[in-house]
Amino acid sequence: MASELIPNAFLASPRSVRSSLVSRLLAAALLTIGAIAPALAGELLPLADKAVVLAFGDSLTSGIGGSGENYPQRLATLIGHEVINAGVPGETTAQGRERLSTVLRDSRPGLLILCLGVNDFLRGVPEAQIAANLGAMLDLAADASVPVLLLAVPAPGASQIDPLFARLARLGQVRIDLHAMADTLMQPALKAGLVHPNAEGYRQIAKAVAQSLRDGGALISR
Repeated sequence: MASELIPNAFLASPRSVRSSLVSRLLAAALLTIGAIAPALAGELLPLADKAVVLAFGDSLTSGIGGSGENYPQRLATLIGHEVINAGVPGETTAQGRERLSTVLRDSRPGLLILCLGVNDFLRGVPEAQIAANLGAMLDLAADASVPVLLLAVPAPGASQIDPLFARLARLGQVRIDLHAMADTLMQPALKAGLVHPNAEGYRQIAKAVAQSLRDGGALISR
């Protein structure tokens, strides 16, 4: 499978009865980083017929380098659902954290695809802060009862994914795809520069994300 999932039962739990995800992430980020462990098995809820998918992120979501191609637009044609492209070029996890609540309120999505972190890596943002910001966004989605597919991204020039993404998914109990974005960003033939995919790269990302949604049960009827 291209992605894994941890049960989403926490989405229905009052925030007061679960410990702060941000606090746990800050503590976990101080531990020695180990190998990426696979997430526990589980399923996403099937998307309702008219459910909207929110693709939230930076230039990798908006489509820089794709000559008009971007993965949310292509994904919409593959899954038969509207996919809102809420990508902002240059955005960091701190900026995304500030923006997400408004976008969730305005779009009312049935699913959030979250892809941020590359700009933090480029700026040398400490791992603990990246984890805290992403964790806060998972909390916002949980409070809005919106399931999440987290797309892991590699640091520019890295040969593997930072384990913080797998750890984040485990603590946040959300589905994670370790390959959809990362595999493309690690193939020079699918890139338009150091950071961004080219048109074919975005098409490959869309196909991989669509498969993740099928594997997770979000597109069970399609």
